[in-house]
Amino acid sequence: MGLGRQLLSVQKGFQVIAEFPEWRATPVILGEWDPEGCAACSAKNHPENAYRNGELYAAYTAEALNDTLALAKNSGVNLVGLVTWSYEFEDQAYFEGFRELATNGIDKPVLNAFRMFGMLGNKRVRLTSSAASPSENVLDPGNAKVEGINGFATRKEREVEVLVWNYQEEDVRGPSATVSLSIAGLPETAKKAKMERFRVDRENSNAYTAWQKMGRPEKPSGTQYSELEVAGKLKMDGSPEWVELDKGKFELRFELPRQGLALVRLTW
Repeated sequence: MGLGRQLLSVQKGFQVIAEFPEWRATPVILGEWDPEGCAACSAKNHPENAYRNGELYAAYTAEALNDTLALAKNSGVNLVGLVTWSYEFEDQAYFEGFRELATNGIDKPVLNAFRMFGMLGNKRVRLTSSAASPSENVLDPGNAKVEGINGFATRKEREVEVLVWNYQEEDVRGPSATVSLSIAGLPETAKKAKMERFRVDRENSNAYTAWQKMGRPEKPSGTQYSELEVAGKLKMDGSPEWVELDKGKFELRFELPRQGLALVRLTW
């Protein structure tokens, strides 16, 4: 994988718009915002497209969204929306590697990334990461890798959401990263908050891994299909719990696998 080509295309489009003052404020929607163009090319004939089945596509999508917003801000254009051209392919093999959010009704990890986006608040707040790709790599795409641990932070009236991902270009096994999450600026009058955590990685919210463990059945039995349905849903990590807040601050440490995403939601 590699974000360079996609981000470079986005940047060039933004630069064209920004050259004309009369168009700079025009609402921009990227109508097919995807890594590559062959949505109907299966992994059987194009093995490189197998990434669409697993957690790499989910982490890539999160990083690409964050970087696209950064490019829009840097160019000064009015980006209002992105569209993924994800299709539905009928009567095809399971996990064929098409660009789709689900395969034969079984949700893929990338769909759970979009579910996480949908849980974010409508007001974005500042987030910094010491393990993110340098901003100059994002703003000058194609000349350096864009990977690392980064995230979004948003809020609602009595809620804060933090989405963190560990995107790496090489889809190989490797150690998890230890994330130290620190949230500040919470109301000092709030002494406790309800914490919920959700995960997408190789072992969580991932029907593709479950299907592989089954032996890649071409025609899953009724029991197997039900298990795949459950495996494909966005998984809460444990149960909701009440946590202590310290003068408007909250800290949490957790392990984040390669290509994994984690959403932490605090409600008070």
